[in-house]
Amino acid sequence: METEEKEIRKKVFYKVRKFYKLKKEKFIPGQTYINYAGRVYDEEELINLVDASLDFWLTEGRYAKKFEQGLSNFLGIKYCILTNSGSSANLLAVSALTSPLLKEKRLKPKDEVITTACGFPTTLNPIIQNNLVPVFIDIKPGTYNIDVNKIEKAISKKTKAIFIAHTLGNPADLKKIVKIVKKYNLWFIEDNCDSLGSKYKGRYTGTFGHISTCSFYPAHTITTGEGGAVFTDDPLLKRIIISMRDWGRDCWCETGCDNTCGKRFSWKLGKLPYGYDHKYIYSHIGYNLKMTDLQAAIGVAQLEKLPAFIGARKKNFNQLYKFFKKYEKYFILPHWSKNSDPAWFGFPLLIKNSAPFSRDEIVNYLEKHKIATRMLFGGNLTKQPAYQGIKYRIFQNLKNTDNVMNNLFWIGVYPGITEEKMRYLINTFDGFLRNSK
Repeated sequence: METEEKEIRKKVFYKVRKFYKLKKEKFIPGQTYINYAGRVYDEEELINLVDASLDFWLTEGRYAKKFEQGLSNFLGIKYCILTNSGSSANLLAVSALTSPLLKEKRLKPKDEVITTACGFPTTLNPIIQNNLVPVFIDIKPGTYNIDVNKIEKAISKKTKAIFIAHTLGNPADLKKIVKIVKKYNLWFIEDNCDSLGSKYKGRYTGTFGHISTCSFYPAHTITTGEGGAVFTDDPLLKRIIISMRDWGRDCWCETGCDNTCGKRFSWKLGKLPYGYDHKYIYSHIGYNLKMTDLQAAIGVAQLEKLPAFIGARKKNFNQLYKFFKKYEKYFILPHWSKNSDPAWFGFPLLIKNSAPFSRDEIVNYLEKHKIATRMLFGGNLTKQPAYQGIKYRIFQNLKNTDNVMNNLFWIGVYPGITEEKMRYLINTFDGFLRNSK
């Protein structure tokens, strides 16, 4: 029976390969839309997905274990916990630091978390959702990362953590951040959702914080459709994160397993009666945020392509940088520290006040010519309708953040931008900029 099943799978996989080869995209300049990001895959992702579907193990399974181990090995970090999105990963990261198991180190309501207002909402949302107070520090033009020179001055007696993202794959000044974290005994969370594959001083981002997060949304470096992960080297934090991801349960049995601890009916916790089933004892207020094995199966195939994806992003970024250098009078071009080796998520362009065109004019021109553009996520999040009325503190001002909100856009560098697409993209920009006076 097992041999017959293997043979059937082989035949199915053969058909899947044939099916994939029928799917060919033809690029037509001016008609085919050039996305800012998107999924890049081949038959291997489809085969893994079909393989997992034939198992019909719909929650975490063999592919999830393989994906977790592969991610841990790639980054060189002990523990990887898969979840259903990068947003959930951020929620788990912050929520884990409120656990009673951390004793005097736990975050409590009204404690402050240093972050930026220039970014994606899901870096900010978990701070608010845990009744913590965000402290917003301005960013530096060009890097669009937190201005590290202001962090120490912004720290108060209530400050307990720093939670920042590496903007568009560009590593923040981790040397200074880590030094401050150690000096003031703070927690440090890295939002690495846009930065998988970026390095700082030869070490991958996502390995400097007590906890880091990653997203596998289709726009990101690798994709599982929806999906994310939380990383840590700390066994206690790992235990807390898994508990909160798995309904808040105290039990650590893997899905489909019972009595790993050997005393399932011998626990006495909380005010429950002695012997209450450990599978239904909850030590945290948690959620169900697990990834499915179908998603993880895609991730396993994507992980094999990660080095090539990183190389393609760097190549595309370098081509664009070389082109835009001749138009530097119009733009502030991206820059990065000598310690950084970014795996770029996108190419940001901040329009100077002296430029003869506005952001609206160039963005509308590009979109009309089928080239996707994006703002730097939420711009200044304090201006967004969702955050009116929340409690926060701004250190000094958010002048640069406002400038980004009003004058910056970015374009894609993802591996789906082929040489043919890159030529069209550059020629389109050139046509607009040569005629700008």
